[in-house]
Amino acid sequence: METEEEFLSCSGSKRFAKEMAAASPFSDLDHAIRSARDIWLNKVDVNGWLEAFAAHPEIGSTYPSISQRSKEEQSAALATATEWTTQELVEWNARYREKFGFVFLICASGRSTPEILAELKRRYLNRPIVELEVAAQEELKIFELRLAKLFVPKARTIPSVSTALPVSHSNKAGGSTQRTRPPITTHVLDVAGGSPASGVDIHLEMWRDTQKGPSFTSRDSTQWLLLGSSVTNSDGRSGPLMDIVDSINPGFYRISFNTGKYAPSGFFPYVSIVFEVRENQRLEHFHVPLLHSPFSFTTYRGS
Repeated sequence: METEEEFLSCSGSKRFAKEMAAASPFSDLDHAIRSARDIWLNKVDVNGWLEAFAAHPEIGSTYPSISQRSKEEQSAALATATEWTTQELVEWNARYREKFGFVFLICASGRSTPEILAELKRRYLNRPIVELEVAAQEELKIFELRLAKLFVPKARTIPSVSTALPVSHSNKAGGSTQRTRPPITTHVLDVAGGSPASGVDIHLEMWRDTQKGPSFTSRDSTQWLLLGSSVTNSDGRSGPLMDIVDSINPGFYRISFNTGKYAPSGFFPYVSIVFEVRENQRLEHFHVPLLHSPFSFTTYRGS
């Protein structure tokens, strides 16, 4: 059972933490997220929202007091920041705070500094009452990410989803419980250039509807929960997209690559790969690489 202190660390709002602790224990992550939404939108007042906003550092901050978690959540922004964009963020953060009275809130996971800066400028034009609602929704997205990390290390069970997809048979009888890397990893190769693809933005998501799996027509559904983001390094390898855990929750996962940013003149604005982890594959490793060229791509399950 999660504690009030753990929920407070996810939100910064005492009312939210107290209500979440009172509503727990939760049967699974999906149950926790549904409860969090109801509590945040219907039971926490504006003062509670502002209390949560105040717990965040300004976006793009690099000063020593910023927490490790904030650094991880803003990893893509920090990796793409330049001296010029950093200074512009400082100036626009100050303008935003002066106008609205609270820090600019955005779920920064996977977002580059130019993307965040453009969104800050766009939202600066909002009326205060509108922007308060927008910021509250962004805060809710951050809660969902942090709740996922709170639940995953405890190996909570999310019931596997029954679908008509073909069964993927593994040659492994079982997996090691002494992992040295996250259960899902990836790398990207530029097959046209014959080299690793560095600087590719990557998102890892999990489908959270335990009763019905994703389909072609639900590919843009809000049921996809972002687990983590990263940018490939000089070897084309992604940083951690999830925590190192002994057992991975069964279900559907989606890994997406921002190929349009990497190859602007190419054919694909992005590439998304959906795959299933079955109940008997909890202890296995899933390496899902992307072999990309401007006009083609392929993937496979690696080791």
